[in-house]
Amino acid sequence: MNSRQPTAHKPALEQILIVGGGAGGLELATRLGNSLGKRGRAQIELIDKSRTHLWKPLLHEIAAGSMDLGVHELDYLAQSYWHHFRFRLGEMIDLNRERREVQVAAVVDEEGSEITPQRVFHYDTLVFAIGSLTNDFGTPGVKEHAIALETSSEAKRFHRRLVNALMRAHAQPEPFRPEQLQVAIIGAGATGVELAAELHNTTRELVAYGLDRIDPDRDIKLNVIEAADRILPALPQRLSDAATKLLQSKGVRVRTSARVAEVLPNGVRLSSGQIIPAELVVWAAGVKAPEFLKDLDGLETNRANQLIVRPTLQTTRDENIFAIGDCAACPWTGKDANVPPRAQAAHQQSIHMVKQIANRFAGKRLLPYRYRDFGSLVSLGEYTTVGNLMGALVGGSLVIEGYIARLMYMSLYKMHELALHGCTKVALDTVARLITRRTEPHVKLH
Repeated sequence: MNSRQPTAHKPALEQILIVGGGAGGLELATRLGNSLGKRGRAQIELIDKSRTHLWKPLLHEIAAGSMDLGVHELDYLAQSYWHHFRFRLGEMIDLNRERREVQVAAVVDEEGSEITPQRVFHYDTLVFAIGSLTNDFGTPGVKEHAIALETSSEAKRFHRRLVNALMRAHAQPEPFRPEQLQVAIIGAGATGVELAAELHNTTRELVAYGLDRIDPDRDIKLNVIEAADRILPALPQRLSDAATKLLQSKGVRVRTSARVAEVLPNGVRLSSGQIIPAELVVWAAGVKAPEFLKDLDGLETNRANQLIVRPTLQTTRDENIFAIGDCAACPWTGKDANVPPRAQAAHQQSIHMVKQIANRFAGKRLLPYRYRDFGSLVSLGEYTTVGNLMGALVGGSLVIEGYIARLMYMSLYKMHELALHGCTKVALDTVARLITRRTEPHVKLH
């Protein structure tokens, strides 16, 4: 570490530092603020490099244009004010476990002017909740020519490029190029499949707003490319088959057992040598934790850069540091596997961490976290969802499809909103969105 870095000042109160404001991190900061922060028992600080929060499973809807980012993003500063914690803007770049300090990079604006200097924050309890990134597996051309839907800014960038591509095609006098108005989605997990279904609907709505030179069925081609032998490989075969049938009925080209060797400026080259033309390429394959976690002051990580934690969610080499969500390799009790990287796991772990911190304060034994798998739901458009429910409530596993599954999918987001805002605000926001949706286009046009 840089010997000239500023010295952190240790506050009088117990300091709880949370790095990462995703689903798990923001829910944890909110819950701790409402309990310990409000009562003056601890100082809770949340560090994130973004100013706003968006529930990550919504990114495909922002990219497709079926959801307005401004309506659903949450300002960290406002949330911290309402719920008695402190928000610190910046990206964590280093850790000193001996001094219990986290180093945060300086923040600069678009013109290069410094907003906040490089800073150091002290902690008594540190919680990593920084989520995950897509894994390009070193595939050539991904960074240069593909878009990964990891942040709201990337989702907005894809949508902007999509609208521009449609408007360009409508206005040009010459015939369309082979790759023009083709989209290649690499990875047929939940994100890739949901994006393909949303794009089928929103591209048709966009064309309906006067872009009559484009025939959606003839000119717009959506390609889903998956290395496994079926789409949605983590879900049961029946759900995979149902999703494949629905996508193909919409005209989506589904390619399985297809490995991408290179992303080109105007398409994708498969390992077989076949080239799939595409004007827009989305990389939605693979998951890994951010690179900077590897060898972070001696903390133990796995090949996916995840912090290896004990059942108590404490890191294996430091009892004062915890990790939750996608960045944590947490053992799944009763199974020879780790807890899967799902939003429900981050939600459960944030609740468990509140209890863990209360036990730490009281000098009690920390309890092991037990993951409860409630199944998975995949949205295939405005009215259709497929998924499976699991647990004692349904007596094992239950496959669900259609409108009921869609309502349950929507309820997952409502649970996240309830954890952040409470019942009254969520109810008012829901009514306001329903009213606004009747007075605006159902697809974002810019």
